[in-house]
Amino acid sequence: MTDIRSHFGFSMTPFTPEIPVGKRFCHPVFDEPLADLERTVSERMSAAVISPAGTGKTMLLRTLESRLPQSRYKVHYVKTSDLGKRDMYREIALATGCSPQGQCGTIMHRIEQRLLESVDTNGVRPVIILDDAHELTPAVLGVLKFLTNYEMDSRLVVSFILVGHKPLATLLDMLEDIGKRLAHYATLRNLTRDEIRKYVAHRLAVAGARADLFDDGAHDAMFEIGGGNLRATDRLALKSLQIAADDDAKAVGSQHVAIARQKLWP
Repeated sequence: MTDIRSHFGFSMTPFTPEIPVGKRFCHPVFDEPLADLERTVSERMSAAVISPAGTGKTMLLRTLESRLPQSRYKVHYVKTSDLGKRDMYREIALATGCSPQGQCGTIMHRIEQRLLESVDTNGVRPVIILDDAHELTPAVLGVLKFLTNYEMDSRLVVSFILVGHKPLATLLDMLEDIGKRLAHYATLRNLTRDEIRKYVAHRLAVAGARADLFDDGAHDAMFEIGGGNLRATDRLALKSLQIAADDDAKAVGSQHVAIARQKLWP
């Protein structure tokens, strides 16, 4: 297998998730939701990010965290897949540095005290990201009502960011007590044909390419197959580059993209 870095002159392997925040693809489709989330958190409110898989949620959240001054904010990440109510309390307790032992009420009290301590003693506002929130049951999601109710709703102590696919919007619509506590709903989408072309060119440049290594046919094939989805595009682009390198080609053509598709999604 040909080394694509030496074959194409890359300084790093392109199209992997290991891209620094400072070299992300800047575009209004990401920059506008990012600005809205940053504003919401600065106003001590909570929000939701709702979008299909593979549309850039992780990079959006990484960028948001990088923009929140560590002297004023502490970001906690919780993976919520398949969590029961007690599990939810335990995961939030672990993320915020509390003991996860005991009954739900005991754990909730510890979490509340820790969050208050963070704000009142340390002057640091907690921001808790709940990923895959679309998989939560209404009962588990209802935990947020108690964790955001301080001094009879007179204080805003913690910001939650719920992250999930489209079913999360339906779930929040059902749970009005939770949905109405969110000050903003951010959304992401698949990119258009022109946007994907710019994205591919950007990722190539970040990896050290001096020119666009995909011809027009390859770009068209990338969009038709990947549908503008970032994750699918990344996988398809990297595999296409490898196939082109093994073919000793100087650029990726539509035939390489077609073969890549067969190898990725037979």
